[in-house]
Amino acid sequence: MARQSRLILPHQPHHLVQRGNDNAVIFRDDEDYRAFLAWLKDSARAYRVAIHAYVLLPDQLQLLATPADEAGLALMMQKVGRLYVPWFNAKHGRSGTLFGGRFRTSVIDPMQYFLACMCYIELHPVRLQQAAAALDYPWSSHAHHAGVRTDALITDHAKFWELGNTPFQREAAYNALAQQGLAMDQLEAIDGAVQKGAALGSHAFKTELEKKTRRRILPAKRGRPFKVKDTSSTS
Repeated sequence: MARQSRLILPHQPHHLVQRGNDNAVIFRDDEDYRAFLAWLKDSARAYRVAIHAYVLLPDQLQLLATPADEAGLALMMQKVGRLYVPWFNAKHGRSGTLFGGRFRTSVIDPMQYFLACMCYIELHPVRLQQAAAALDYPWSSHAHHAGVRTDALITDHAKFWELGNTPFQREAAYNALAQQGLAMDQLEAIDGAVQKGAALGSHAFKTELEKKTRRRILPAKRGRPFKVKDTSSTS
């Protein structure tokens, strides 16, 4: 059976996860991280993908990104892979594939989940005990949103701008959100959606996606259809 194509919609934010093959390490040192980020920035610009948040971990990367068209995300990741993988293999004396198949992605309802997904991504090193605090981890966009440094890779989303009228207000509000963290149901919802390639949002958001895409987004109703008894014949 042919696998269903990924649900990717222009001008909608997507949570993207790419892991190493068999969870192998894909970043071994600082130079690896810097090289990947440079190629990601160039590729995102080439294929008109706005990167809103990111984290690079030794065995995976996560992005929150909005493509301008249906092909942009895949083309961006393909270009980065064509540049990074042979460079990484030559540098580290290895061969073969590096990434674990297709990246996973989830369309995000910006009204309900955009800021939560930003926190999910940028706090991931803390959850995995890669850092004691998000600002201690250098390979994410958290320092940009916290007001510590400007990251040229990042395009701020309208939902981030709504946090305040000035950079200081936005940064303070986001820092408060990050310090508060995410509830368990939010973590499970975000993680489950991207692992399944499912849309993440309200019932109304998913209903609208079904209309736009003509694909099943909402879960199918359980049970067998109710049968109406035929009373047209007589005994």
